[in-house]
Order: sequence, then C-alpha cells, then structure tokens
Amino acid sequence: MKVLIIDDDPNSTDLIKTLLELDGFEVKVCLRGGEAIDTALSFLPDAFLIDFHLDDREGVEIVQELRQNHVFAHAPIIMASGRDVDREAKAAGANKFLIKPYDPADLSKHIFALMNNGNG
Repeated sequence: MKVLIIDDDPNSTDLIKTLLELDGFEVKVCLRGGEAIDTALSFLPDAFLIDFHLDDREGVEIVQELRQNHVFAHAPIIMASGRDVDREAKAAGANKFLIKPYDPADLSKHIFALMNNGNG
C-alpha cells in the first residue's frame, strides 16, 4: 500500500516515512502543498497524511481537491495539526484528525483501520 505524506516539516516527515516503511508501506513525501495534487496523480497513493497548515497552502484545500477527483474520492485521508481543528478537517473531507504531537507509531494502525473498515 502506498501513502503520500503532505507536510512541510522535513524532520517529522522523515520519522513518519521511516516508521511507515518499516510497517510495509511505500511512502512518498511532498513538502509543498502546491505540488501535492500533481504528486498524488503521479504516485497514486492508497492513503494520505496531510498537515492542516502548510507554508504555501492550506491542507483543507488539498483535501477538497482530492475529494473532487474520482481517483481519490474515497481514499483514506488523515489530517494533523497542532491545533484542534477536527471539525474543519472532517468538513473538508478528512476521515480522521490527529492532534500533534501524536504517536507516529500509531499511524499505521489508523491507516489500516481506515483502509479496512473506514474507522481510523
């Protein structure tokens, strides 16, 4: 399974990428929101981890664009932020919201749950 991480913090994305790869995922990282859709269309991930606030774009805009594309309309999307913006994330189309800092080791569990039954 492939996961696309869209987050502008290379330190956290490196750790998350490594942990997901250890759990058997193929992972690609996109550090700029402006490149997210093109990266998604070329990589075709099964699931997404998207930061709510990116340097160049809001994560909710990316989620809304992904949901409008038939390829990703039902893909599991997890959003994360240091602020509690659960309602905004889910209103945009995210399946799950995590408050940072979250335990990156739990991320695979959330992804598998969303892929299997829709509840992360």
